[in-house]
Amino acid sequence: MERFPVHTLDSAPEASKSALRDVQARFGMIPNLAGAMAASPVLIQSFIGIFDKVHGGGFSEPQIQTVLLTDAVTNASTWAVALHTALALQAGLDPADVEAMRAGRSPRAMSPAST
Repeated sequence: MERFPVHTLDSAPEASKSALRDVQARFGMIPNLAGAMAASPVLIQSFIGIFDKVHGGGFSEPQIQTVLLTDAVTNASTWAVALHTALALQAGLDPADVEAMRAGRSPRAMSPAST
């Protein structure tokens, strides 16, 4: 299995640096997943485009993080599970719901008050 370096702003290819700056501005840090994507300028720039599309719809941030955390767990992506766990908690999801999703169980039904 090939391992990809996790880039920082200093080590990333020049063509990836603006996208990494954008990621850092949005998340307050550069998640390892984005640092690894930076090895390919096309991939990290595509990540920004997908991020914009996901967050440009009608879902609230808690709803978005519910979908993304569930997807990360389903795909057994340890990086994405860690990232979306933190983002879900930051978005105000109940820690018990986050733990349920991480364990492969459904969270309680999201009420209008929690969205």
